[in-house]
Amino acid sequence: MRVTINNIGIEYEVTGPRTGLPVVFIHGFPFGKEMWKPQVNALKRDYYVIAYDVRGHGSSEVGDGQYSIEYFVDDFIALLDHSKISRAVVAGLSMGGYIALRAMERHPDRFRALVLCDTRSEADNNEGKIKRAAQAKSVKADGMKTFTDLFLKNIFYEKTFKDNPHAVEMIRTSIEKTSPLAVAGTLLALAARTDTTSSLYTINVPTLILVGQHDALTPPSASHAMKEKIPNAELHIISNAAHISNLENVEEFNAYLLSFLKKVRDKVFIP
Repeated sequence: MRVTINNIGIEYEVTGPRTGLPVVFIHGFPFGKEMWKPQVNALKRDYYVIAYDVRGHGSSEVGDGQYSIEYFVDDFIALLDHSKISRAVVAGLSMGGYIALRAMERHPDRFRALVLCDTRSEADNNEGKIKRAAQAKSVKADGMKTFTDLFLKNIFYEKTFKDNPHAVEMIRTSIEKTSPLAVAGTLLALAARTDTTSSLYTINVPTLILVGQHDALTPPSASHAMKEKIPNAELHIISNAAHISNLENVEEFNAYLLSFLKKVRDKVFIP
């Protein structure tokens, strides 16, 4: 399905019973909603599930390529409004986590619970900003092939290439079909994002943190740092996984996610 939000066509899919607990998935960079298929399939019987393509990604429109995390947050809130969802469980991986954390900071009343996957609250340091600027320049000059090959090596656990080639190819396809203009614009948006660390202390909804054991981009130490600041947050390390933990170890990831969602749905205290 497609809806025009803030003058951009946003592609999204809805599954599950309308009476179910709403769960919204926000994908990482530079992927699309397809990355959440194993989770959507696991939830669709009992939960009202929305997965969407962030502007410039997947099948959503690219627009002018001038992005910011604030625009991504505005799109997310507008999608909730369009879907007539007052409060949702929001799950974000990597960039999706940045969007979710900033949305929580700006619109805490729209959250039932929060799931943060392979992400961090800190803004980029100077080295990170310079690296993203160089990547944006390279993508616009050379296209997506070189960027994709290097990016895949950084996000997947080395064993995943042999043990789960389907996941690698799914992400490769998703990256390669993304517009270089959108990739460059998103890289600059990520470099300019605000630091949400100080707001972690004010999060007052159940929070689950999941991170791949071998994640080098947003390592387990970053997840532990968030857990220490978010009241009563729950943290689990996903074995045999790096930055795309939801695809690299689906069984373990889904087990933690489903257990958490059941507690949220049944209003059980989250330790």
